[in-house]
Amino acid sequence: MLLPLTTLDRLLGDRTAKSFAKHLGLKTVSDLLQHYPRRYSSRGELTPIAQLPIGEAVTVVAEILDVRERFMAGRKGSILEVRITDGQAKMSLSFFNQGWRQKDLKPGMRGLFAGKTSLFNNNIQLAHPDYELFPEELTDEVAKAWADLPIPIYPAASSATTWAIGRAIGVVLDTLGELEDELPAQVVRDESILTLSQAMHQIHQPKVKDQWQAARETLRVHEAFVLQSSLLKRRAENAHQNSTPRISMAGGVQSRFDQTLPFTLTDGQIKVGNEIAEDLGRPHPMNRLLQGEVGSGKTLVALRAMLAVADSQGQSAMLAPTEVLASQHFESIAKTLGEDLAKDLGLTLLTGQMNTADRKRSLLQIVSGKARIVVGTHALLGDKVEFYDLGLVVVDEQHRFGVDQRETLRLKGKLPPHVLTMTATPIPRTVAVTVFGDLDISTLDQLPAGRKEIQSHVVRFEQAALVSRTWARIAEEVAAGRQAFVVCPRIDESETEEGDDVESEPGIPMAAAKTIAKNLSEMPVFASVKIGLLHGRMSSEDKASVMAKFAAREIDVLVSTTVIEVGVDVPNATVMVVLDADRFGVSQLHQLRGRVGRGGHAGLCLLLTTAEEGSLALERVRAVAATLDGFRLSEIDLELRGEGDVLGANQSGTRSSLKLLRVIQDADLIGRMRIAASEVLSADPTLEKHPTLAETLERLDEQAKANIAKA
Repeated sequence: MLLPLTTLDRLLGDRTAKSFAKHLGLKTVSDLLQHYPRRYSSRGELTPIAQLPIGEAVTVVAEILDVRERFMAGRKGSILEVRITDGQAKMSLSFFNQGWRQKDLKPGMRGLFAGKTSLFNNNIQLAHPDYELFPEELTDEVAKAWADLPIPIYPAASSATTWAIGRAIGVVLDTLGELEDELPAQVVRDESILTLSQAMHQIHQPKVKDQWQAARETLRVHEAFVLQSSLLKRRAENAHQNSTPRISMAGGVQSRFDQTLPFTLTDGQIKVGNEIAEDLGRPHPMNRLLQGEVGSGKTLVALRAMLAVADSQGQSAMLAPTEVLASQHFESIAKTLGEDLAKDLGLTLLTGQMNTADRKRSLLQIVSGKARIVVGTHALLGDKVEFYDLGLVVVDEQHRFGVDQRETLRLKGKLPPHVLTMTATPIPRTVAVTVFGDLDISTLDQLPAGRKEIQSHVVRFEQAALVSRTWARIAEEVAAGRQAFVVCPRIDESETEEGDDVESEPGIPMAAAKTIAKNLSEMPVFASVKIGLLHGRMSSEDKASVMAKFAAREIDVLVSTTVIEVGVDVPNATVMVVLDADRFGVSQLHQLRGRVGRGGHAGLCLLLTTAEEGSLALERVRAVAATLDGFRLSEIDLELRGEGDVLGANQSGTRSSLKLLRVIQDADLIGRMRIAASEVLSADPTLEKHPTLAETLERLDEQAKANIAKA
């Protein structure tokens, strides 16, 4: 939507503007107006104190019970203690050397109290909270209206409270003129929604509940329509770009490769392979998302596409999120191609931790065109990396890379290269349409023949006998000649892997890989078991060495962080134990589980957890154990955690971040807005008749370019 880009310092003053920018990332009027309330309270509503989380910033509506000042023994100063209640439970507010607040804080008064909760003498308290009291003297009629008036509660920070945000928004709204609406009049009529100006006022300053509900519905329609317009416009622009057709030749490298395959491709691999081949043969760049279950054979499909490009003497670059995965892909592709074909294609690896000589050799292979297949990490995005004729970009685990990073690699082609992004995190159809609506989507939902099912079980740490059985079960598998993974959320007691989807919990230490590896090596049940350690802080050489030893069966049990989450393929590994499983997201647990059962033996996944009965964390872990259907799990993940966590911060660029839209609940709305946006763009491709929409989309494009420039 087209909101003013006026900087906040011009309206709110330098101090407030700096605080909002630093703590909330709000810099313009547009940012502030789209900082919507997370919920609404009322002055007559008392927030349940018993439900407040400990250690978090909270805002409560409560009544003052009593106020007393006591002087501290043995030192100067006093503590003002204020007890407040919601009618059921009580909590205290503590102010040091601020006895003067007794003039404001009087028993019987109600107000908003905000601060970080803590426990003192087993009682909940807020130390030095901010507060805003409600007026005392009101007529009955005014009092009722005032008590029922919705109070917006904003996402806030200690230095930018919810009422400070509310006051600032009030100042902005007072100066705000009539807003231009980018929605076509037909959409406004069909959806029976408010004007943009009405919605913006009513979401921030509602008089009754119905007003903010109508405002939220209006703004959801705006979000869905602008998002779909942006995606469809991008798709149309991509269709008009020129690219070099890449067609496999009879008797070429792809044909030679197919003839050497020791197995038959699945029907899904053949179907998706044909879709990609058709795209590659067109004079416009392919932009396709390949999704599929763990172990469904996506990498093989991508490799066949790279061979088709090699047939036209073009180059392909596969971008992987970690050094471990890049090395695994390189070794796997080399093994799959065979020594002669890999040499003919100049298969090359490029990572950030390679020594200078190897790096120079790889860069020379790439710029000369001798390397027709290149596998690498973020190092491929560097300024010094130049391609001779980049024809295809394959992005593995697309959710680990931002739009700007993918675009940086794409721009290394003389003409826009074809792009194939892959994910083993299945995406529900509604999410795919919402976030990847500018892509064609292919899905692999078959597993290769002979793949065994994985049994999954939840083990709670309080079940001592089952925990002991977990370690015995690993020992039994090792004795039978097989191997196991033990995954921990931390490297050591103080550090997690960078970018991990791990939730910390105050006061409860998480399992650390270094400590667990040491403890397991000292357990009698593992007396003859060879234990290895792998984590992201190790050097590239050490990580590669450990993985090579594990693949060669020189290590029986690999204790690791989530560096083995995707792509790691050790067919002899049959057991996956995840410690503190409740600290991981649903999709990440599903990915980890996919590392076992990849050979001829059945897989076993044991999810150990300290989560309490009835908790959301335990519900997530049990959801993973209950099904192997990644598409169902992705929907559960969305339902339990919301899109902000699941989609991550990387889906930026022209893809608007989701503020009020919820892709599961709003699936029908998203579908309607895609049809509406398609009709507008079909009838008016240049948007001459819709100048406000054109300006809105142009602003999104500028934001995307700014992101790329920062990369």
